[in-house]
Amino acid sequence: MDYSKSGNPKGARSTLRGPDHAQKGAPKSVKPPRETQAELLARMKAASQKAPQKDPKS
Repeated sequence: MDYSKSGNPKGARSTLRGPDHAQKGAPKSVKPPRETQAELLARMKAASQKAPQKDPKS
């Protein structure tokens, strides 16, 4: 009996993974740099200092 023919079919092994998945040898993607912790804290402090705006309808 040929056991290789039984069971579910094997999936394709060389399929592309999508437009934004870098393949082997591809140039690195150019993403914006991540925010540092100091920049994050400065942004959060500035947001907390800003007075909340009231809704003009109420």
